Amino acid sequence: MKEKQLDLLRRPRRLRASSQIRSLVAETKLDIADLVCPLFVQEKEGKEEIGSMPGIFRYSLENLLEECSLLREKGINAVALFPYVPREKKDESGSYALDPGGIIPQAVEVLKKTIPDLLVITDVALDPYTLHGHDGIWNEKIKDVDNDATVEVLVKMAVMLAQKGADFVAPSDMMDGRVGAIRKALDSEGLSKTSILAYSAKFASAFYGPFRDAVGSGRQKGIYLDKKTYQLNPANSREACLEALLDEKEGADILMVKPAGPYLDIIFQIRQKTLLPLAAYQVSGEYASIVAAGLKGWIDPKKAALESLMAIKRAGADIILTYFAQSLARDPFFNF
Repeated sequence: MKEKQLDLLRRPRRLRASSQIRSLVAETKLDIADLVCPLFVQEKEGKEEIGSMPGIFRYSLENLLEECSLLREKGINAVALFPYVPREKKDESGSYALDPGGIIPQAVEVLKKTIPDLLVITDVALDPYTLHGHDGIWNEKIKDVDNDATVEVLVKMAVMLAQKGADFVAPSDMMDGRVGAIRKALDSEGLSKTSILAYSAKFASAFYGPFRDAVGSGRQKGIYLDKKTYQLNPANSREACLEALLDEKEGADILMVKPAGPYLDIIFQIRQKTLLPLAAYQVSGEYASIVAAGLKGWIDPKKAALESLMAIKRAGADIILTYFAQSLARDPFFNF
């Protein structure tokens, strides 16, 4: 006896019937080549796990080279480098950021010499290098970061890193005018091939805590690290779009939204307003939240990680900086 069926012309479930069909009609494709792997570099030998970021390490130069060689073999095209600076090398002005013999300039030189086809992105900001932990030069008179004085230092830092071989310099400070100043300086020094990946819409987020542990720029005794005078208000989307368009006008090659997951709407809005490549940074707090819940057995961390990355890509990001890049490079991607 024939089973009675609903009279339906359109049955969307037909296109979900198997993994092969789902792959064929997938509207968003997530690939290992879309990911950039952030890595932390330290001066002391060996590697050490970061307590608030299980599975993520600070690497010596030797260990960094080994890790980057593996990542490149597995299909990762780019890494973003961040320093862990010993307290004795920090000062109020972050002067170690301009030392051509510093840990990041050394890392850039070693990586470009040994793995030339690996793209190296270098952060341009002072927070890992200053005693106070702010992203720029602190002005005690105004009780705030001095925008223009900071830009002067960031320009010197960007030029130095480009001279060492960085493929991208990535100003993450949110100072006004820094992209244009860096572009002008790079070009005047014959470094027109060096690209700028601008942290265009970086919000004053609560999701940065583990990163500050990783680079040692957390709250110092007696100083509250309130960065709301330069990082974006989480309530403002139009302002984020304005910042992105200003960076494009000043010469940025790639725009970025940070954090990614809580700001999918911002990624989508900026995607509609620019033809430039758009990156998004899935930050340390996003990573730590998923991993911690996974360790508790509350969620499947790998599936949750992939779902979160797919959402970022679906919102409009072409490139995703994520701490899951290392584990996903080692394991096959889950087939949605």
